[in-house]
Amino acid sequence: MAKVGIIGGSGLYDIEGIENIKEETIETPFGSPSGAYMTGTLEGVEVAFLPRHGKGHGISPSEINFRANIYGMKKLGVQAILSVSACGSLKEEIKPLDFVVPEQFVDRTNKTRESSFFTDGIVAHIAFADPVSPELTAILIDSAKKADVTVHSGGTYITMEGPQFSTKAESNLYRSWGMDIIGMTNLTEAKLAREAEISYATLAAVTDYDCWHPEHDSVTVEMIIEYLTKNVVSAKKILKHAIPEVGKLEKFSAADALKFAIITDPSIVPEAKKKDLDVIIGKYLKEPCTT
Repeated sequence: MAKVGIIGGSGLYDIEGIENIKEETIETPFGSPSGAYMTGTLEGVEVAFLPRHGKGHGISPSEINFRANIYGMKKLGVQAILSVSACGSLKEEIKPLDFVVPEQFVDRTNKTRESSFFTDGIVAHIAFADPVSPELTAILIDSAKKADVTVHSGGTYITMEGPQFSTKAESNLYRSWGMDIIGMTNLTEAKLAREAEISYATLAAVTDYDCWHPEHDSVTVEMIIEYLTKNVVSAKKILKHAIPEVGKLEKFSAADALKFAIITDPSIVPEAKKKDLDVIIGKYLKEPCTT
C-alpha cells in the first residue's frame, strides 16, 4: 500500500482508528522541519503527519522551512501528501465551515521563501500547469461527501505572503481576478512536492470571508477559533475516509515528474548536491552518488 503524508494542524493525527503512533525526528540537508513527524497506520495504510506551523503554532507562514518539510516526507517514503489548511473565502457562495479542494494556485508571495530543491549547481524545470494531483483531489471530494461535509470542487487558491491579512483593496483585487479562496502556505508546498515526485492535493477549510465581505467587521477572534475547531473535526472525518483510499492507489501522477525536467549535465553536478538530493534525484543520475 502507498504511504500517505498529511500536513496540517497538530491535532489532525488524532483520528479515530490510527494505531502504532510514534514520533520520528528527521534532519535534512535543508535544516529542520517544522517538528517531529507523527507516524502510524490507519486500516493498514502507513501515515506520516507533520504540523506545518510547529507544535503550538509557533512558526509564521513566511518562516516555515518548506524544503525541509517536504524532504522529510520524501525520506519517509511518502508517495502522496494531503494538505489541510485554513483559508479565507473570496466568494459569497463559499461559506465559513465549507471545504474547498482547489485545482489551481496563484502566487502572491514576496519570494522570501525557498521553493525549489534545485539550486547551487543543478537546474530542473518541472511541469506545473496542473499543480495538484487529480487522483487525490477526486478522493478528497468523494471523502468529504461521505463525511457529510459541504465541499466545493475546483477553483483557485491565491497564496499571499502574510503573516498580515489582506487589505480591502487587495481582497477586492483578488475577487476581480476570479480567485476563490486565499491562504498563505499551499503553493510553496505544492511546488516542492512536485519536485520531490510526491502527488499533492489541498483540503482547504474556510474559516471566514476575507475582508471584502460587508459583514467582515462583525467577525470576532472567538468566532474564528470556534470555526477552526469545527473544521478540524470535519477534516478528521474526511481524512478517515480519504487515507485508506489513497493507500490503495497503485499509480501517482507525480511519480515521474523529474523524468525530463533535470537540465544540468550530471557530470557537473557538485558531489555535495548529489548527496543531498540523492533521495529525490538518485534514480536519474547516471553517475552514482558519492557518500
